[in-house]
Amino acid sequence: MLALYFAFYNFVRIHKTLRMTPAMAAGGSKTLWTMEDIAERIEARRPKAALGKRGPRGPYRKRTVA
Repeated sequence: MLALYFAFYNFVRIHKTLRMTPAMAAGGSKTLWTMEDIAERIEARRPKAALGKRGPRGPYRKRTVA
């Protein structure tokens, strides 16, 4: 939740004293982001296994008793 708030604070919220976002003032972004932009970036970085799209299984390996 903190990371989401920091992203909102720095990329979405326009500050009155700066008249832009802190990311825009620092040169990290040229455009104003929306919460949808942040959600899309989070979904793009999510691992495939978390989405239920697992890759093909590997070959079966029998256990050997030592």
